[in-house]
Amino acid sequence: MTFDSLPDSVRLVVEAAQNKKASGITVLDLREVGGFTSYFVICTGFSTPQVQAICTEVEEQLWKEFERVPEHREGTRSSEWALLDFGSFIVHVFNEQARRFYDLERLWRSAPKLDIPDEPGGPARASGSRPPGEAVSK
Repeated sequence: MTFDSLPDSVRLVVEAAQNKKASGITVLDLREVGGFTSYFVICTGFSTPQVQAICTEVEEQLWKEFERVPEHREGTRSSEWALLDFGSFIVHVFNEQARRFYDLERLWRSAPKLDIPDEPGGPARASGSRPPGEAVSK
């Protein structure tokens, strides 16, 4: 899986999250392992306002480009975990502690995974991160 192989709407979600300095953006391809959605886009925000800003940017960009709105929203007022369900993909925006606790990447470890590098100037990634511009498909 590469960034360019993702559907346009999923690529737009990644770009919208990057616009708001989300960290640790990961895309899981669930088409072969789950029946309820095709992709998870997972990212981290470092404060309640940032989590909310990431969600708002994702929604605004998807409406502007594709006239898509979430079928379901959860936790967007919470600083821990916000979920935007667009049907064919679900966006999860976590704070650092909730992301470690829920560890969706571990729960869905059999799914192909694409780690998106943090944008230059964005929050630093955890140890073992890749340099900016180097996406890794697993």
